[in-house]
Amino acid sequence: MKKVEVVFIPLPAMGHIIAAVEMAKLFVESDDRISASVLMMKPALDSTTTKYTESLTASTLPNRMRVVDLPNLEHTDVRNTSTSWMASLAEAQKPHVKEFVSKIKAQSELSPHDSPQLAGFVLDTFVLGMNDLAGEFGVPWYVFSASGAAFIGLMLYLQALHDEQKADLPEYKDSDAELEIPSLVNRLPAKLLPSLVFKRESLPHFLGAARRLKHARGILINTFKELESHAINSLSNGEIPPVYPLGPIVRCKGNSYDVGSNNINDYKEIMQWLDDQPPCSVVFLCFGSWGSFSVDQVKEIAYALEQCGHRFLWCLRKPPSTGKLESPSDYVNFQEILPEGFLDRSVKIGKVIKWAPQVEILGHKAIGGFVSHCGWNSTLESILSGVPVATWPLYGEQQFNAFELVIELGLAVEIKIDSRRDLSKDGIIVSSDDIKRGLKLVMEPDSETRKKVKEMSQLSRKALMEDGSSYSALAHLIEDIMGN
Repeated sequence: MKKVEVVFIPLPAMGHIIAAVEMAKLFVESDDRISASVLMMKPALDSTTTKYTESLTASTLPNRMRVVDLPNLEHTDVRNTSTSWMASLAEAQKPHVKEFVSKIKAQSELSPHDSPQLAGFVLDTFVLGMNDLAGEFGVPWYVFSASGAAFIGLMLYLQALHDEQKADLPEYKDSDAELEIPSLVNRLPAKLLPSLVFKRESLPHFLGAARRLKHARGILINTFKELESHAINSLSNGEIPPVYPLGPIVRCKGNSYDVGSNNINDYKEIMQWLDDQPPCSVVFLCFGSWGSFSVDQVKEIAYALEQCGHRFLWCLRKPPSTGKLESPSDYVNFQEILPEGFLDRSVKIGKVIKWAPQVEILGHKAIGGFVSHCGWNSTLESILSGVPVATWPLYGEQQFNAFELVIELGLAVEIKIDSRRDLSKDGIIVSSDDIKRGLKLVMEPDSETRKKVKEMSQLSRKALMEDGSSYSALAHLIEDIMGN
């Protein structure tokens, strides 16, 4: 039996690593002939990512899969506020990737019947500078996207706009222009473009990634045909490599509470509290590994929760010092940040937590709505669980994701679509009235949005089953890999 190995290289940031690890698991669990290695570039962007990668031991991974830590290159400054660190880190890690892959190659030549043969690389959208290694080893390379299909379409559109029409993309930041993007049905307000596009120091990296996309053997996307049918069809015009929608690929229940918490008691306490709440009665507020707010914004959220009266579970994180690009930390005491008496007044209907096992919480019958930053992994987790979202994007491409969820797909309601935080400083304060309105909308029991999300949840599960759209896409991808 022919055996092959596929090497995954994600960007060392939480959402990207989760997408790569879960995709690698999918490969090895779907075909006994495939092994997978996920190479972790160091240093990671933040401490939460580091903790997650440390939890990926042999006991937590399927057979024929390994997570390999590359050397920690301390001199590469991941806290540079531009994305030049992505390119410089990938370049600096190339020799270490080459050394690792050379060993796979040598082993397969020594014992061709027992050792897997190198079949190719699967590279994160934002480390495509590694693609020349595939050429050196004489194997194909594929792209995997930690965002959706519409976002891949956006990348290609913006690259053409810049290269062919000479558009000055950062000028769109405060523009009222609307853009006709082939991967969207509706016109996109230009102010909702990803933060990378508005910064002159990061724009070249974004555009370079878009240009390289077209030279891949295939593009692997964590989405499914029924969710983004228009976007996927727009990418199937023969002008770019084949697109493989393989999702929704999310973390499984039971393996997330080792992240961000050293104490399993936190997990048990949260789940016990949810067990005591009525079905569909709790709104869950959680903003990802980089989500935190200023004192004034926290107070507005607290006022909104008190005024709307819904039961709530709120993951509240402490922002880093102003001007520092670091991930949030834990509050020692929530009393120091929340309005006086808030915890006492809400003790019967709410719980404030420092860390959240998000997959388990979204899958709990008590959860009726999700206030989210609209990271793509969180978006897919909420759809799979059938929980409607109230959008509150913060950074990256989250404003674009929020637009897609609310306007394109009708699977979410809006708190704000255009809110934006620079990771190193506070954004504009969202008022308690806006928050309260969003909370009421997302918790409406018989809303059209809730019905659509429940329907999409069922379709997402069918996509992964035998003969489902994602199941079939994976079969075609494996056929292509094995054919090489």
